[in-house]
Amino acid sequence: MLQGTGSDVGKSLLLTGLGRAFKNRGLLVRPFKPQNMSNNAAVTADGGEIGRAQALQALACRVEPTTDMNPVLLKPQSEIGSQVIVNGRIWGNAKAREYYQLRSRLITAVQDSFNRLCQNSDLVLVEGAGSAAEVNLRAGDIANMGFALRLGVPVALVGDVDRGGVLASLVGTKNLLSDPERKLICGYIINRFRGDVSLFDSAISIITRETSWSNLGVVPYFHAAKNLPKEDSMGIIQESDSEQATIQIAVPVISRISNFDDMDPLQAEPDVNVKFIQAGNALPGNADLVILPGSKSTVSDLQFLRDQGWDIDLQAHLRRGGWVLGLCGGYQMLGNRVADPEGVEGEKREIQGLGLLNVETTLTTTKTLLQARGIERETGTEVYGYEMHVGNTAGPDTSRPFLSLPGHDEGAQSLDGKIIGCYLHGLFKADQFRHSFLNRIRQRGNSGVFYDQKVDSTLNNLADHLETHLNLDKILGLANQRLAFPKKQSILSTRAKSRWQ
Repeated sequence: MLQGTGSDVGKSLLLTGLGRAFKNRGLLVRPFKPQNMSNNAAVTADGGEIGRAQALQALACRVEPTTDMNPVLLKPQSEIGSQVIVNGRIWGNAKAREYYQLRSRLITAVQDSFNRLCQNSDLVLVEGAGSAAEVNLRAGDIANMGFALRLGVPVALVGDVDRGGVLASLVGTKNLLSDPERKLICGYIINRFRGDVSLFDSAISIITRETSWSNLGVVPYFHAAKNLPKEDSMGIIQESDSEQATIQIAVPVISRISNFDDMDPLQAEPDVNVKFIQAGNALPGNADLVILPGSKSTVSDLQFLRDQGWDIDLQAHLRRGGWVLGLCGGYQMLGNRVADPEGVEGEKREIQGLGLLNVETTLTTTKTLLQARGIERETGTEVYGYEMHVGNTAGPDTSRPFLSLPGHDEGAQSLDGKIIGCYLHGLFKADQFRHSFLNRIRQRGNSGVFYDQKVDSTLNNLADHLETHLNLDKILGLANQRLAFPKKQSILSTRAKSRWQ
């Protein structure tokens, strides 16, 4: 299990790279995160949802993502409350204090999912959440040491040297842990190092002396990580303007932005600039396309959008001949009205939409979760991705659907075709569609970017990076030292051990 000294120390990326590295060694590997908090989610083949990071980790392990890989997912809807997803389905909503009381009831679901993965794997790689040293939240913990102690899983502690204070964070973490928790930690990893690693040798000596933990490696900063989907809004990267860019895309960062990795394939195009516009800033006047992203709370984010004056900016953008695309929650905002008669997003209410498409949306308690593959109607190019939304959208402009998916047409378009909305996430991963869509905005040559291939190549490079800088043989050996499990069952299967040995 990888636990961190804090949030965003690189646990997800390290686990992703380890998954591919051990897969390349011939092991059947699966990722697991007991509890995740993110509005970036993915749909599994059986119609459940898990954190986007676990879907990427499954891809790295070359296995299909399943709901067992992330049995508890929290999707923030407000400053104090989240939607709770258990085993891929909506359990309900809970405020932070309510959830802390609920956690102890979820450990059975977490443990069952973990055991199912173990039964069908050579190696299970577990990711913690936040900090291992959050001892004030330890009662009922299912995300970090609470899980590790219950299942007897050895832990490697990850510290981020790039943010500074890594010695204090590692040593301080040990000082806050109980004796049983300390005994589970079998080593530490220094992540995101820049410069000459040999200059860190004295620091390694100090950490090892103060903690008695093994140094499992110092990992230099992996710059190509920008080519991989990000887990949450902390991962939004604002790239500097490219001199090659001929197409400018603006994405307003609404307060509950979700599934913004929809933009990753566009960012991979060398002649495209994707600018994430933060609150308080106007939408740029030179934008060719404005994309309204998904939202975990459409009604409140529509008000948030108006509070920034972005509704006025959109009108000016359209007068200049610009294009607008709404994805999922962004699609709902483009209509005349969004109604929430059952209080799906917190309270019963409705709000006037942007009025850019002649459609209306009614939010419902039923959530659509499905993977889909179809075509874009105008060009006939293939699209694929997933739907993940509550609510139904209907109205005259749906008579001009954007996509054809199995069993139904999807989306709506304005009469001139410059305002488009649809529910399909991930559609820009389809290379031919992406190129044809961008050509509708501005004539360009085919860039030669094949997005899925680029991600897969980056995963292999990440695996090679970790093979070079981590002691993978030692990590694999430590994974075989699972403690305190009722049957003393090993995380490594007998078949895997004989193959590895």
